[in-house]
Amino acid sequence: MVNAEFFAALEMLEKEKGIPVEYMLDRVGQALITAYKRENDGMTDNVFVEPDREKKTIKMYVRKTVVRAEDLYEPYEEITLEEAAEYKKNPMVGDIIDIDIPTKSFGRIAAQTAKQVIIQGIREAERGMVISEFESKEHEILTGVLSRIDPRSGNAYLDVVSGGEKSEAVLAVSEQVRGEVLTEGQHLKVYLIEVRRGTRGPQVVVSRTHPGLVKRLFELEVPEIHSGVVEVKSIAREAGNRTKIAVMSNDENVDPIGACVGTRGARVTSITKELSGEKIDIIKWSDDTAQFVSAALAPADVISATVQADGKSCRVIVPDDQLSLAIGKEGQNARLAAKLTGCKIDIAPASQQGE
Repeated sequence: MVNAEFFAALEMLEKEKGIPVEYMLDRVGQALITAYKRENDGMTDNVFVEPDREKKTIKMYVRKTVVRAEDLYEPYEEITLEEAAEYKKNPMVGDIIDIDIPTKSFGRIAAQTAKQVIIQGIREAERGMVISEFESKEHEILTGVLSRIDPRSGNAYLDVVSGGEKSEAVLAVSEQVRGEVLTEGQHLKVYLIEVRRGTRGPQVVVSRTHPGLVKRLFELEVPEIHSGVVEVKSIAREAGNRTKIAVMSNDENVDPIGACVGTRGARVTSITKELSGEKIDIIKWSDDTAQFVSAALAPADVISATVQADGKSCRVIVPDDQLSLAIGKEGQNARLAAKLTGCKIDIAPASQQGE
């Protein structure tokens, strides 16, 4: 079993799957020890394996202590002076002797055990590599191909690839955009929430509703955000309907909103298209809460905004004909503005000013 071809196979495994030869040799050693112990019930931890990549050999030894014949109590751990003479010249009581165990003496069951442990080692290594690769992509965008939709749960499953590693990602119903039509074979950009370690292997959990998806799409589409010139400060999203994103520029010569919108709206249009028509309001961030709240209520005009004494709420006055626009359908515009700014917003029409 252990020869040049065996080592060549391990080297091929390293080349094709990236599983280090040293890792697999360690697993092989464990397998051989497991097999030997199975056929020699009572053997303790005095068995060890020494692989040699240069000589293309793997040798296994049992380590025993030399004792007098009358003192022999643990035959698996001890060896008499007479027996020790076969392995060492002039042995003495207390000497430690490593006795070579020929692997060919293993029975069929032992060899099968070793084989299974080796196979398991390969699987574990592959799983570990998949987990490591996808964990490094948490909170990033992946592009996947929709492979199937579970008719019972409604969960969608995508084939995703990252760094040469492949895995199946689950897009749960709760992470799907309401009203978005999904079809098998469709290419989708998704946001990697987390990688869960399961008994059947890693489970990559992705989302189409997470606000982080919008942020990452802007980073892909807007070079100024990717380079750090323009910074995304806050995002509020109601997936499939509307998103508000607050941005600021670290360069006074760069307009953050203009950079995100792009020439003739090309950049934001591309993102809206990826999100199946979701509306996106790009707001200029300000450390002045009143000014930020006023901007966040776009597209409505604001007459005045006053931060209340608690510092966490703001009273806003808008023209009477802008009230419904400021609040939005079913309160969505005001709700997103509050989430974006982290401020409770009280909106009143100008006709009630002073009341």
